Amino acid sequence: MDILKVLSRGIKPNPQKKKAQAATATPLPSAGALPRPQLFNDPVNINNRGQKRKRRDGDQGDGADNDSDGSESPSDVDYFAPKKPAVQTAQPKADAEAGAEEAVKKRKIKLLDEDECKQILRSHRLKFTVMSGLRPVEEGKKEQEDEEGKKIKKGKKDGKKEKETEKKKKKKKKEEEEEEEEEEEEEEEASKKGEKVQIFPQPLNSFVELRTIYDIDAQLANNIHTQGFRVPTEVQMGSLPLLLRPRMALKKTAEKHGLKVDKHADNGSVDFLAVAPTGSGKTITFLIPAIDGVLRRRAAEGRSRDDHVLEAIVIAPTRELASQIVNEGRKLAFGTGVRVVLMKGRMKIPAQEIEGKHAKTESESESESESEREEEEEESEEESESESESEDEGEKANKGDKEKGNKHKGRKNNANADKPPTRVDILVTTPKILLNFLTGRSSGGTRKILPTVRSLILDEADVLLDTIFRKQTMGIWRACTNTDVSLTCWSATMASSIEALITKQLDRRYRQYNASRPLIRLVVGLKDTAVPNITHKLIYTATEKGKLLAIRQLLHPVSGADSGPPLRPPFLVFTQTIERAQALFEELQYDIPIEAGGPARLAVLHSSLTDTARSRIMARFRAGEVWVLITTDVLARGIDFPGVNGVVNYDVPTSAASYVHRAGRTGRAGREGGVAVTFYTKDDIPYVKSIANVIAASERQAGKDMDAPDAAVHRWLLEALPDVKKEERRKLKSAWERRKEHNRRQAIEASKRRKKMQMQREGKKGNDGRDEGEKEKKKKKEEEEEEEEEWGGIED
Repeated sequence: MDILKVLSRGIKPNPQKKKAQAATATPLPSAGALPRPQLFNDPVNINNRGQKRKRRDGDQGDGADNDSDGSESPSDVDYFAPKKPAVQTAQPKADAEAGAEEAVKKRKIKLLDEDECKQILRSHRLKFTVMSGLRPVEEGKKEQEDEEGKKIKKGKKDGKKEKETEKKKKKKKKEEEEEEEEEEEEEEEASKKGEKVQIFPQPLNSFVELRTIYDIDAQLANNIHTQGFRVPTEVQMGSLPLLLRPRMALKKTAEKHGLKVDKHADNGSVDFLAVAPTGSGKTITFLIPAIDGVLRRRAAEGRSRDDHVLEAIVIAPTRELASQIVNEGRKLAFGTGVRVVLMKGRMKIPAQEIEGKHAKTESESESESESEREEEEEESEEESESESESEDEGEKANKGDKEKGNKHKGRKNNANADKPPTRVDILVTTPKILLNFLTGRSSGGTRKILPTVRSLILDEADVLLDTIFRKQTMGIWRACTNTDVSLTCWSATMASSIEALITKQLDRRYRQYNASRPLIRLVVGLKDTAVPNITHKLIYTATEKGKLLAIRQLLHPVSGADSGPPLRPPFLVFTQTIERAQALFEELQYDIPIEAGGPARLAVLHSSLTDTARSRIMARFRAGEVWVLITTDVLARGIDFPGVNGVVNYDVPTSAASYVHRAGRTGRAGREGGVAVTFYTKDDIPYVKSIANVIAASERQAGKDMDAPDAAVHRWLLEALPDVKKEERRKLKSAWERRKEHNRRQAIEASKRRKKMQMQREGKKGNDGRDEGEKEKKKKKEEEEEEEEEWGGIED
């Protein structure tokens, strides 16, 4: 045996072993791997009709087969991976369109039974609840008895054979009715106790059904296909049939539960509230019915494509989210003639002026209350988003005043006054800018209303109806005076107080306009939990300096230094305030080597930047030029970065909802491999319990055990963390906040001492013979002491 050959075996690389390791490695979101859009698909046997229903596009593993035609995934960004060109031949596309047209012409629609709907919805963890709009169960019983009486009378006219068959059917019905009566009694008792009734509408098994069953516009269906949507996510599966054709979706369950669905209004006859995980496709879900509603009403009224009427308003809390919605809407509306427009400053939209009191005082009170709330809730998660509205408006006005003189400004205002309204079908806006248009710039005693709006969509509704944006959102809602306005609310988190507020406001509106519609809520998975397809990490850093050390270790990882999957760029870093974000950016500016791109790979984004700067940073991050983006909660909600590998919570989120939205920036559309890292110090421990509960619930959804060695949150950690009530948690302040207040108090005391000493020196000026040089030295020394007492950066 040759000893050299034996020794050289451990030195030579094994290519097969490398291939095996690469195959078993977890794919990163930035690798461009085909996402699995459905988060939940529990196995269930559907065999109620005697034969198994083939769900061609609804299975969990069908994503690869359905996209085998070479079409790209719906992601706009593919970090560090070349995109494959979409190969589409004209003949298959023409055949598919012809087949769809033939299917629409036949219109032989077979709806699923309620039991089948129940099995499909439960397998995907979809829960529909009627929040309001139910009629008493006795009315439903009377209607059923009347229908049965009519059938019996018709049976008497027919022969004895039919009577016998009816008797048999009646016996069967009685047995079924006994079971149904027990369920109805339970539901009636639940409704008396304040509980809600659960229903099971028709699900959407594939996007092909939008054209063949729900009869959406052909061009809209082609745009959906072109964008690469094949398998619907859970929220799309449950929401689209209910929003497109509510009568059809609720046909099997409306009579049983006493739902009031308007027979004349086929579109938008229900109010809807959806609570679905981040990255599950909520934007597409509310844009498709909005565009379809515009096209159907245009065809019914005989209007041309050039005749635009404002029919839908989408409200988002931040400018970045609003512009993202506009981009997605324009892709879906391509070739349909529907105009999706982003609301900007000094833009005029079609509105009707009516006489109303206190139009100006309302707008002034809005601005005053907004400024007071910003001072009181400076460190809250929603405050950074409200800053993105108010500060940007102020910066725009100041910039315009500096660049142009007062004469040119007056001419521009006159030109804007004479400018015609923008032609728009679907308006996407932030609440403040639209409310300023409705309440401001009006002649005395008049206000503007929007009588043509038929659909009001609130994206991130829990923020829009919270204290920061509530008055602005409610002002826009009141301006939509059409009696057929439908409300749809969307978010990944929804507090019970927000749901109660929506129900209360809808009831008031129904009484005011003498209308009635059911309010239906959809919850996907567990409510208010993070997506189950990402890895969570809680890292204890002891102090603020420990946070800096920990994030530098993430930028320069060492093999075997940490357990679990490593966090690789690109990733987002969230801080609590703008000052923290800017200070951390300056600290880490030179941590990335020049060979890897240097400081150009690092960027900071917050609401104090101009719109142009923010747009430029977003474009660079989407293009893969920026690897580490430091930001505030202004990017925590709704922003879609498909290729983000992870999220770092440099500052602990102050609420569980904030953590859910921050962690949801990775793992979009079911992509695996995302990591959410949270640093916490000794002073942050009171905040950690709520976040640990969210992580534990997310891992339970994913089927992970808390007692497993690789669990992010162990049972002993949950038991050791202190329970802090919500009211007490609001009073808590982080170590950085306490240090900032301490430094502010010290600076005020130093200023008082300096003034006191100055007054003493002035009183003894005649007797004291000190030189001017000594006074200047003392003054400089006092200023240096004051500077030392102020906050000295991120490492303080």
